[in-house]
Amino acid sequence: MRWNMMILASCLATTGCVGNSASERQDANIESSLQYDSVRCDQLLAQRNGLAQQYNLPTTAKPTFSNPAMGFGPFTPDMRSKAQRDSDKASGDIDAMNRSIDRRDCGKPDKQKKFALPG
Repeated sequence: MRWNMMILASCLATTGCVGNSASERQDANIESSLQYDSVRCDQLLAQRNGLAQQYNLPTTAKPTFSNPAMGFGPFTPDMRSKAQRDSDKASGDIDAMNRSIDRRDCGKPDKQKKFALPG
């Protein structure tokens, strides 16, 4: 009976971490790039560069993930500071912007069409 109470107590303690776990909050940093497809290329480049400068990140920033021990990710509380969470969120936004920029070939010079004589 004592063993069952110990297991029950540990389960109740870990349920308080659900919704506030590191893995759930890190997954929330992943953004869809489709939301940026309606933004003009020059505005999107300026927005990405401004966000990178604001958080002192490279323009090639990608979201990072912690490596929790053997399946404890959903139960590990998020211990990052607010500044670190904001920086990680900005990394996710920058990555989404970069995917939209790459897909639409923003910032690249237009390809010159070659005119050649037939034959």
